[in-house]
Amino acid sequence: MLSPAEWGIIALSLKISAVAIVLMLPIAFGLAWLLARTRIPGKLLIDALVHLPLVLPPVVTGWLLLLAFGNNGWIGGPLARWLGVSLMFRWTGAALAAAIMALPLMVRTMRISIENVDRRLEGAARTLGASRGHTFWTITLPLATPGLLAGTVLGFARSLGEFGATITFVSNIPGETRTIPLAIYSALQLPGGENAVTRLALIAVALSLVALALSEWLTRSARRQ
Repeated sequence: MLSPAEWGIIALSLKISAVAIVLMLPIAFGLAWLLARTRIPGKLLIDALVHLPLVLPPVVTGWLLLLAFGNNGWIGGPLARWLGVSLMFRWTGAALAAAIMALPLMVRTMRISIENVDRRLEGAARTLGASRGHTFWTITLPLATPGLLAGTVLGFARSLGEFGATITFVSNIPGETRTIPLAIYSALQLPGGENAVTRLALIAVALSLVALALSEWLTRSARRQ
């Protein structure tokens, strides 16, 4: 049986991951479209920066977030001084860290889906008088939907498992930033914490399996439609 504190940890983890993906979805799609459909100077650099969190140690990513969004950072400083907004030691900061770590996986999946859209169909629609916007909404987006859905769900699963960047950027605060991975880490440090570790680990495995199964189901359903 899960304790009330463990239920709270699960609820907080789901909230942080959901907010992270909702905020990152339009950015990920925009970057995927940019990388798949445009030829601009510096495209290789943009691609490298997008995928940097995928290859950097998560602690380094958290440290970079701390430099940028800390209360004295070049973004976090003005936010704190002018708007009174601080991401430090807040669940919103954990959502930002989760979003950054999920971004490369989302962009990569969405980019492949956009690149696989048959551009001859778009060209045919244009020759029949469809505008660019109408072609996008009726041809491109439906054909790319399986990859968009898969990228979204996989990004959600990745954000649920985020640990290194989160603990470096916003610490491990019960009820505020302690997600499932951080709670497992904390329980491992306590004598007799094995039972809590087992329960939370099983929950993490179950959520990951559900996310992967949902991703596959959504992809197949979108393809059939």
